[in-house]
Formats: sequence, C-alpha cells, structure tokens
Amino acid sequence: MSFPTPSTSSANYEEVYEPSEDSFMLLDVLEMEQSYINSHLSYPVVTEIGTGSGIVTTFMLKSVVPKGVFLATDISPFACNQVLATSKENNGTQYLEALRGERTTMMRPHTIDLLVFNPPYVPDDKPVEPYPETDGDWVDWALLGGEDGMQVTWKVLLELKTILSKNGIAYILFCASNKPEQVAVKMRELGWIVTRIVERKEGRELLSVYRFELK
Repeated sequence: MSFPTPSTSSANYEEVYEPSEDSFMLLDVLEMEQSYINSHLSYPVVTEIGTGSGIVTTFMLKSVVPKGVFLATDISPFACNQVLATSKENNGTQYLEALRGERTTMMRPHTIDLLVFNPPYVPDDKPVEPYPETDGDWVDWALLGGEDGMQVTWKVLLELKTILSKNGIAYILFCASNKPEQVAVKMRELGWIVTRIVERKEGRELLSVYRFELK
C-alpha cells in the first residue's frame, strides 16, 4: 500500500516551489527504498537540501524514517517557515528544525546519515547568484541550475565526503541534460558506490534518482 502524500495546503506557491512531478518521483523512490534505509541506519540524522514546500521532509518523517532527527535546509526564508508549517499540517514531529543557508554549510561535518536533494537541475544561462533581494524572486531562483543545470548539484556531490556520516546515504535527482551516467562514472572514480534507483519520463523530462554511498 502506498504511503499517503502529505498535504501542503498551507503553502503559498508564489513564495515556495510547488510540488511537481520531480517531487512526487522522489517520494516514490523514498518509499521504494524504505527497507534499505532502515536496515542501514538507526535513528538517523536526516537532511533535505532545498526543502521548498517541505513535502519531501514531511513524507520522510511521517512514513519513511519515523524514528529520526530532521534538519531541513533552504536559502529561502519562506521555505524554512513552510517546512515547519507543512510538518505541523500533517501532524509531524517535534524533532524537526529548519536551517537557513546554502546546502549544508551551517552543519558540522559527518553528521548527516540520510541526505535527500532535489536540486535546481534545469540548465539556464541566468546567474545562480546573487540571491534574490525581493520576495517574489525566490521561486524563480529555486529553479536555476546554471549553464549545465549542475552548478549547485556538483557542489553537493563534491561535499558528500565531508557531509555524510561513515555509513551515510544520499539520494539525488537528475534530469537527462545533467548527464547523470557521466556523473555516476566520475563519482565512482572518486570512491563512491553509485546506484540508479529509478529512471522514468515525467512530463517532458526524463528524470532519475541515484543513491550515493562510500565504499
């Protein structure tokens, strides 16, 4: 039986990213991987980078990893507020904090057991930085992935060795233009076990989610 999809009726989608095909695909993957996650991790520290509406973090704390500590990060102040609101809307957990900042730079090294990231993956020649100065720009900024759609994702990938705990696991979503198989080859060369969990057509995009673990 499928786990229930969290409600995000409290969200203002002029301020935060509205859950879309990529969000729901990530929920499917986390449900598929529940047994794997819980067999490898016990009472984990769980972090979602770029939490947006908070639907993924809320799904994990309600259905996938019911016994854990959750730290959701986002550069947007609206997203940080919204993940707490979405969790509350779905009768969430007291073990959730929203941290405002870039990626996981505000966290101590080697503390994250489970990392989930649905990055801004769409190629765009608009600059990813500086960050918005006006409230209405945050949603547009959340979609910008740089020239190849990988500007933020590569930062996270190359930080994984510092971010994750000894037995940590990361799930990251890609679109076809990110050339995920080439990314996987590079990461394997750097000592990672890389597994494609799922690949499927969602709307006009071919999306995939990969699992990263240290050997």
